[in-house]
Amino acid sequence: MVSMKLFDSERRVIEAAERLATVLGSDPNHTVAAAAMDTAGRIHEAVNVYHFTGGPCAELVVLGAAAAAGAGPLVTIAAAGDQGRGLIPPCGRCRQALLDLHPDVFVAVPTDDGPTLRPIRKLLPDTYFFPDADARRIVRFNKRYYDDIAAARKTSTVRYDDPIPPGPAIFFFEDDEAHRTLKGTVTGVERHRLDRLTAEQARFDGFTSIDELKKGLQGHYPGLPSDAEVDVATFTVEAPDAAQ
Repeated sequence: MVSMKLFDSERRVIEAAERLATVLGSDPNHTVAAAAMDTAGRIHEAVNVYHFTGGPCAELVVLGAAAAAGAGPLVTIAAAGDQGRGLIPPCGRCRQALLDLHPDVFVAVPTDDGPTLRPIRKLLPDTYFFPDADARRIVRFNKRYYDDIAAARKTSTVRYDDPIPPGPAIFFFEDDEAHRTLKGTVTGVERHRLDRLTAEQARFDGFTSIDELKKGLQGHYPGLPSDAEVDVATFTVEAPDAAQ
């Protein structure tokens, strides 16, 4: 299963959930804490409400808290248990709700090698799809691409096992201390074999040659096969003064 690098901003989310969990004490009605980060870098916190009628998990409560604060789509979420249980993964109901309402969120989960991030779609494959959720989408980029995307020098992106749907989206720049975002529109997505990409596609993606593009992809996706099928997404972006 795909794991994601933990950026400093995402570690803050895990730390916030774990810190809140330590102050829950022995109250059996509140046993899990959750924290979530929005595209502006704000971290929202909440705790569960345990009840025999099916009280909400901490992840669901933090979705409500974030919505009440006008957060918009969430980027990262984490939950931690009381009494020293540490980071815990979401239950099935929470996974479905997250996928429907925040389909681009990364979820912090514990592993034998420490915390890691998973795209929510990887935690719930072959799931039921709830189109009426009408979730706002996020497209992630390395922060070094902000200027090129804002100036329309980079107008496409190549992704492997990382689907991007056409339509409007918030362009989010990972681990950017200024938490800059741009409003954009994914205008098209085409699937190609990696070994058949063209120099023109490399140029639109901000690279000077096809070899440079392939090297960049293999650095981002270790073990990427040379004949892998990749998605080439083209996009437009609004002026930076329209950013969120």
